[in-house]
Amino acid sequence: MVCIPCIVIPVLLWVYKKFLEPYVYPAIAPFIKRVWPKKAVQEPTAAKQVQFESDGVANGIATKTSTEVSDKKTD
Repeated sequence: MVCIPCIVIPVLLWVYKKFLEPYVYPAIAPFIKRVWPKKAVQEPTAAKQVQFESDGVANGIATKTSTEVSDKKTD
């Protein structure tokens, strides 16, 4: 048997998300932006920049180069 909160909470969340959020969120958005001015997760820019050398080594880590031919049929 399933407990009552396991049924009621998802239904209430669905009703809020489907019907109430389009009206409530625009009203509370300015307050949320004041409390949370920045993004929660930011990627560091250093991780995005990877420099490749001529011998297939990226920042000291050897990369796997694939010279295999695809086995897909070409009908």
